[in-house]
Amino acid sequence: MSLPFKISLRFLKSSKGQTILIAIGIAIGISVQIFIGSLITGLQKSLINKTIGNSPQIKITSTSNDNLISNYNELTENINNINTNITNLSTVADGAALTKANDKTYSVLIRGMNIDASDKIYNIKDRIYEGREVRNDFETLIGKDLKEELNLTLGDNINIISNSGANETLKIVGFYDLGVASINKSWLITTINTSQNIFSFGDNVTSIEMQTNDLFNADVIASDLGSKLDDTIKISNWKDDNAELLSGLNGQSISSIMIQIFVLVSVVLGIASVLAITVLQKSKQIAILKAMGIKDKDASLIFLFEGFLLGIIGAFIGVILGLLLSYLFSKFALNPDGTPIVKLYIDYKFIAFSALIAILSSTIASLIPAIRSSKLNLLEVIKNG
Repeated sequence: MSLPFKISLRFLKSSKGQTILIAIGIAIGISVQIFIGSLITGLQKSLINKTIGNSPQIKITSTSNDNLISNYNELTENINNINTNITNLSTVADGAALTKANDKTYSVLIRGMNIDASDKIYNIKDRIYEGREVRNDFETLIGKDLKEELNLTLGDNINIISNSGANETLKIVGFYDLGVASINKSWLITTINTSQNIFSFGDNVTSIEMQTNDLFNADVIASDLGSKLDDTIKISNWKDDNAELLSGLNGQSISSIMIQIFVLVSVVLGIASVLAITVLQKSKQIAILKAMGIKDKDASLIFLFEGFLLGIIGAFIGVILGLLLSYLFSKFALNPDGTPIVKLYIDYKFIAFSALIAILSSTIASLIPAIRSSKLNLLEVIKNG
């Protein structure tokens, strides 16, 4: 163990109160950084999961006059071959319709789906709170809000009028809650074959929906697909359709970064000022050490080691305190149903990065007192007492 390191340890031990205060200051700064970073990240992930997580991230529609995709089996096979980033893919046959009840007319959307495939995108099966999934043609799932609006029960029949004027009857086999009122009030989920028969689509569908394994790269993946598929289709992605959401997420990230920067600046200034005072307090000891032959470089290293050790201690305490704050927030900030407003999210890379920043910041903050100690004049210190 080098002499400057031993001396820095002795200086820290000789001023335990000061050492504890500096370490606590660093710890508070890092805990705030971890708490704010984890809170913002958790909030963003929660927001994305609620808005994008259970919905298509890329959607293909037709540019033809009838808006129908005729070669969808071949097209889906090509999509999977073109880009391996596609994880979930489902074909859908949609059509607008009307239903009447209590002398009122309601607009609904008949959504013909392959339930197993679409379930991977919308998580439909887990959202059915009464009844069962659709298994046969001319069966349907009804949303919670529409159920209450029309006072429907399992086994009821619902009459619909397609946009072409055709009348059909669907049997209600279950009720779902996808957590979005507009969807719960309008979607009638059924089989693809049922929708094709109601709207005379033939063996065609209206869209192909998919999710990717890289949510924030959906626009690039969509562009790649568009460049390799023919021009009879139109490709959209969630990023283009949710510009305001992306803007809000970017604003949150920038705010989080700015807060963390200001916290780090305050920590650095605090450490630098306290260690600068320490140089004055320890000037006699440093002068004696210089008289005994210690070099200016080694005198500087004493305070660099002090900053480094304080950073390690503060980072360790700060990480524990930051995780504790995040955990307590997730337990006390609750929704009416008892679930956390923001779920606890721990990013170990971010925590490690925060701890590293704490150590680097405290070490850099010790540069000023380190340089000052190397410039101490032995004769002036002795002369001034």
